[in-house]
Amino acid sequence: MSKTAWITQELDALKQAGLYNRIRTIESPQGAWLQVDGRRVLNFCSNNYLGLANHPDIVAAAQKAIGQMGVGPAAVRSIAGTMNLHVELEKRLAAFKGVESAITFQSGFTANLATIPALVGKEDVIFSDRLNHASIIDGCRLSGAKIIAYEHNDPASLEEQIKANLSQFRRALVVTDGVFSMDGDIAPLPDIYKVASKYDILLMVDDAHGEGVLGKGGRGIVDHFGLHGKVDVEVGTMSKAFGVMGGVVAGNAVIIEWLRQRGRPFLFSSAVTVPDAAACIAALDLLEDSTQLVDRLWSNAAYFKQGMKSFGFNTGVSETPITPVMLGEAPLAQQFSRELFEAGVFAMALGFPTVPQGKARIRVMISAAHSTADLDMGLEAFKTVGKKLGVI
Repeated sequence: MSKTAWITQELDALKQAGLYNRIRTIESPQGAWLQVDGRRVLNFCSNNYLGLANHPDIVAAAQKAIGQMGVGPAAVRSIAGTMNLHVELEKRLAAFKGVESAITFQSGFTANLATIPALVGKEDVIFSDRLNHASIIDGCRLSGAKIIAYEHNDPASLEEQIKANLSQFRRALVVTDGVFSMDGDIAPLPDIYKVASKYDILLMVDDAHGEGVLGKGGRGIVDHFGLHGKVDVEVGTMSKAFGVMGGVVAGNAVIIEWLRQRGRPFLFSSAVTVPDAAACIAALDLLEDSTQLVDRLWSNAAYFKQGMKSFGFNTGVSETPITPVMLGEAPLAQQFSRELFEAGVFAMALGFPTVPQGKARIRVMISAAHSTADLDMGLEAFKTVGKKLGVI
């Protein structure tokens, strides 16, 4: 038997269970409409919340920076890869977030992988929300710390676990997503802060889906709840609402300085590219200039959700523009996605292990780039397919 035969068997099992991920190819810039696998379709998939991924100001900033400074830094930040654009971006991000300091990484994923192992180790404990993102889970595993899950968005469960376990460890960290990417619900951060503060534990929030979405002009979940100076670590990404690429850790200046010394992706992986850094600065310019895009995002989300609920769809517990259309079993979700694509709507199915077994869904990502006509077209497609498949 081939030494890779087991992989083929596992892939076949995924296909039979309706869990095999067939990856489509984008042939156009990101926007409200895309060219996908040779077809023009309405985009309900990407995290391009504010429509910035192809914004002319951001494209121009990236092009100008390439002309002046080339493309790749060609080194890690700690040796010869820190460019003036990186320094400017970090200063701007800290001011935007209202924190003491900020450090950037190659992605939101690497930001979590850098931060958690730098703060806790084998003698320590992490109290982690049960539905935290994979990058948080992987960061926790890399740290070697004991990982204790508390029930989702449940500060009472968090306190219960702290009381039962804290005394056995040297240090502790409480970590939660800000906006949960699969369900679109928001962490009760004020109550989580109260618990963490009561026991003098570091508090970290991953605001990947909150930046550019929550708070004044998209300043994030800490701004949304008025918790400035109380959350020790805010992790974020520039690959979603910012429309570019890169990760950020913002907060306590001492922690940020420590990450410059011990954040492994900062020390051992090349720096963010020149055009990415310049494009992120341009995105900040747009966010600081006006709240118009953020306001439109929320208006579009409310319009779409109301339409879906009027048809009888279950959109779960979402409090944000993330709109899960709950379908249950993965094969149904995949069939629903294929039918939508045939109707001109690109909305991918999500199943296990991305979401729990039996909670497969279509996750609709609303954008400020969508017009009312776009949303109406999408709603009509969902209604037609929903009736055809007996969902509504």
